[in-house]
Amino acid sequence: MKKILLASNNPGKVREIQAMLINDGIEIVPQSAFQIPDVEEVGLTFVENAILKAQHASKLSGLPAIADDSGLEVDALGGAPGVFSARYAGVGANDTANNAKLLRDLEGIPDAGRTARFRCVMVFLRHKQDPSPLIGQGVWEGIILHEPRGVQGFGYDPLFLVPEKGCASAELSPEEKNQLSHRGKALRELVAQLRGLAE
Repeated sequence: MKKILLASNNPGKVREIQAMLINDGIEIVPQSAFQIPDVEEVGLTFVENAILKAQHASKLSGLPAIADDSGLEVDALGGAPGVFSARYAGVGANDTANNAKLLRDLEGIPDAGRTARFRCVMVFLRHKQDPSPLIGQGVWEGIILHEPRGVQGFGYDPLFLVPEKGCASAELSPEEKNQLSHRGKALRELVAQLRGLAE
């Protein structure tokens, strides 16, 4: 089975990505297996941050690496939190703190003004200096709720209403979420390119 390092220590991401690649003979290894620390995300875009993370992980592990950068873009906040989604309430902030800040920042804004989307960019590097990374992208449109709902998922999932399902992302089963989510779309686009390499 081919091993690819996932440049993340987020167990939710590891589970989601492994579930989608298990039938392709690919084992996803989290960077924690190599004691690789998170790299500082100094990029100004999701693409820059994803490449930074993949290069860092590949360099320290010697394995091909997949990395993603994703975030929530809220129209009423000018696209924030964007690349700062994981640290919206400050460096080291947890999901609860980030969600609480988002609700405070949107206080008084009606449903019609709470449009948002999750965006994900996922990259694959064959090695740390790969000059032509594979890149997959995905977008998931939704609306920010007024209070959290559901216990599945992570991050902003409890506040993200999926209009076609009439529920929060955190109320979807993992299988449903993988079919609809920004990460699922980006990964499917990336996997299609990976399969093309193998042919």
